[in-house]
Amino acid sequence: MLSLRLARGSHPLVLLRRLLVACASAGVGFLLLSALGHASPEQLLWCAAPLAATVQFAVAVARTDPHAKPSPGLSSAGFGPAAAPAVAAVTTAVSCLLGSALALLFFLHLRGDLSGLPFDGAAAALLGAGGPLPVVGALTLLACVPALAAAASAASLRPRRTAAQGSAAAAARLRARREAADAAGTAVDVPHPGGAAGDDPPVPADLPWGTALATTGLALGAYAGSFAGAGDRAALKLPLPGGSGDAAPAVVASWALIAAGLILAGPGIVHLCGRLLCALRPGALRLLAGRVLQQEARRVGRPLGALCAVATGGVLCTLVWPDGDGARSLGPLTLLGAALVVFCALATVGMAALEAKRARTRTTTALLRLGASPRLLRRAALLRTAVLLAVFTPLAAALGELAALPLR
Repeated sequence: MLSLRLARGSHPLVLLRRLLVACASAGVGFLLLSALGHASPEQLLWCAAPLAATVQFAVAVARTDPHAKPSPGLSSAGFGPAAAPAVAAVTTAVSCLLGSALALLFFLHLRGDLSGLPFDGAAAALLGAGGPLPVVGALTLLACVPALAAAASAASLRPRRTAAQGSAAAAARLRARREAADAAGTAVDVPHPGGAAGDDPPVPADLPWGTALATTGLALGAYAGSFAGAGDRAALKLPLPGGSGDAAPAVVASWALIAAGLILAGPGIVHLCGRLLCALRPGALRLLAGRVLQQEARRVGRPLGALCAVATGGVLCTLVWPDGDGARSLGPLTLLGAALVVFCALATVGMAALEAKRARTRTTTALLRLGASPRLLRRAALLRTAVLLAVFTPLAAALGELAALPLR
């Protein structure tokens, strides 16, 4: 009930973001029902990418929700920091359930099971209208998106011990030690909590692991390609989306490893970009842009890594399915899945940027009060964007080229 009241009184832009989550959930539900209608495990396997992208987008929207952080109003009503994940989970589940219901209605209507409306059975052959539709299986698949999105949103907003809280606790302990030393009349060498080392943003430790995953994926793809090229024995093949050929399961697993490696290494890459900007006697512009990148590496690194993985998949698709006489139509379902993945990846990056901007509100206000010009802040934002594009674009192109080698 609280989630419904908060949703009713939310800003129109907040409602628009939740509506976009519902639309993404509807698209994924439609794809899952289509795979169930055809009784195709392979098609159901390819729905994992749109499902993961939708869950990530739902989590990003939940994190930018105005009620995601504790507020005096909610605290006075008895909902402290521990209740924020529950409110976010319920709100996300309601949005996704609305999308799943819409997906079921459209699927049954286009399949021809619901009559009395325009375009009855317009896509009966595409959606497998000739076979039965298991009710329990359909409801189970439709419940996947709300359940996963709600659980991920609650886990993402779970209260954690932040760096600021840790610094405050350390400062309190040091203050107590100083007071005890003064009372005893002894001189105790107590380090100051605000030293140069404590001022540096935390360095993400996932870059080596992400690099190892991506490298393993490339090596696995190369090995699977050479093994398939030898032609010693027939190997199991997975049909690619849209009926555009097939690939060995090891090749598909290599693509998944590359994508997981990029997502895992995203924060480390963003932090490294910030370190490079701050190197070699930087001016005010480079120093400001670099420090912001280092500070926001964990917040925007994962979405940027996911977007880089999507771009890598786009490069891979252009190489595997080139335009020409031999190109085959990908089909509307494949295009729908690709559009969902691209939209969710771009929207997630936008939500992460919005969250980072809100987190820097006090810092931006302080800089403006100290005399920094708005033009300097805009130039720093443009410099950060240019540096990230200059790093992630060639990385996606190179990985896409290497990932496509086993299918050439």
